[in-house]
Amino acid sequence: MKHLTDEELVDLYYGERTEEPGGPGHSGDRSDERQHIASCVDCRDAFAALKRDLDAVPEIEPPAQAADYGQVVWQSIAPQLTRYEPRRFEWPRLSAGMRLGVGLGFAAACALLVAGGFFAGSLWESKHPQQVAARNPSTAAGSNTGAQAQPRVVVVVLSDHLDRSERFLVELKHADLDNSGTGTPLRDEARSLLAANRLCRKNVAPDDDPALSTALDHLDRLLAEAANSPGRLNGAALARLQEEMNGDGLLFEVRVLRSRSTDQISAGSDRPQGGTI
Repeated sequence: MKHLTDEELVDLYYGERTEEPGGPGHSGDRSDERQHIASCVDCRDAFAALKRDLDAVPEIEPPAQAADYGQVVWQSIAPQLTRYEPRRFEWPRLSAGMRLGVGLGFAAACALLVAGGFFAGSLWESKHPQQVAARNPSTAAGSNTGAQAQPRVVVVVLSDHLDRSERFLVELKHADLDNSGTGTPLRDEARSLLAANRLCRKNVAPDDDPALSTALDHLDRLLAEAANSPGRLNGAALARLQEEMNGDGLLFEVRVLRSRSTDQISAGSDRPQGGTI
């Protein structure tokens, strides 16, 4: 005969105390265990001994919980928890060499666009001489008073260069002279702009657009000084560049020229009025 285990006897004891199915320790119908105890002397004696022992154990009432019990528990464990702070996404920082490479790549792209624009313009004029003569009667008549119209791509390249130059001058104007990390990005950007600026100067005739030519000359001197500065651009060097920029009114000139080039691009004219940009 198979006797009941201690676990089954305990389960039967607590099931009888609760007098309801599913009480503490009770797992379903125990009619088979009760019949077995009624017929088995050993299990009946064991169950009686277990009942005497468990009846002698006093029931412990759980302490009453205050209304702020949850808050008290949280305050006790909160200092041990690691505070979670969401991380903000940051764009990767480019090294000085990478920024210089990007600048040189942009300058090469500008050169390619300018060369392609001149080549396309020359090819189009050679295939449409009558339309060129109709649009430029003074040139067709042999007049030397006006310069040849530049392709529209030159307008776009110059406009983009002036836009970048304006951003550089604004950053230079508001540069923190006490921050040692400000000079390096400005110097790298100046090197990139210097290459593009000299490329643009080659395609601007001083007699055709004096204002643009003068502004590019002023900008070239400022960029050359910033790009070729030995070591870092410290506070004294930045202050000197700011003084030179303000003395020439360079930022104002670049803003006027950039605004003019934007209007010319929007108008879609083949030859800008009042200049060649």
